[in-house]
Amino acid sequence: MNLQEFVVWLGQSPDFLILYFVGVPLLALLCGVLGRNEGHLSPWREVYAVLIYLVCVPGIFAVTLNIYLFLFERRSVFQTDLYTQLVPVLIMILTLWLIRRNVSLSAVPGFSSLSGLMLMIFATIALMWFADRTRIMVFAYLPFQYLLAIFAGLFVVIYLGWKRFFG
Repeated sequence: MNLQEFVVWLGQSPDFLILYFVGVPLLALLCGVLGRNEGHLSPWREVYAVLIYLVCVPGIFAVTLNIYLFLFERRSVFQTDLYTQLVPVLIMILTLWLIRRNVSLSAVPGFSSLSGLMLMIFATIALMWFADRTRIMVFAYLPFQYLLAIFAGLFVVIYLGWKRFFG
């Protein structure tokens, strides 16, 4: 099974996705009610960190997949799969909003590294898009595994450069 088959399978049988993406914001809402004005204290910070990772990892993946499909494969917006491409992003935004109502996201352990990861991913995609637009290298016709290897290489280079520049 490759990534495309997996995403298609998830879109065709969304029962698990619906349960997952309804359950996590409900847990965030419940934590907000039970831990009102205590979100900056332990164990609530750790619970919020887990909830953030539970929605941000699929949300970041969905945003990255959407950018790849729209910029590099020239896919139409009308071909967007709601369950795998739109719902994770909306639920990520909703859950972060619910959590932010009770605690500052900077107080949640690991959130700064997660936002740094998002920034590095988007910087790498922007570099790849710029290289594709200037015809330095045509990414749209490369097999996915080569594109993934180039992405990983650029990601490491940007990470090391960022760490040296700001570290």
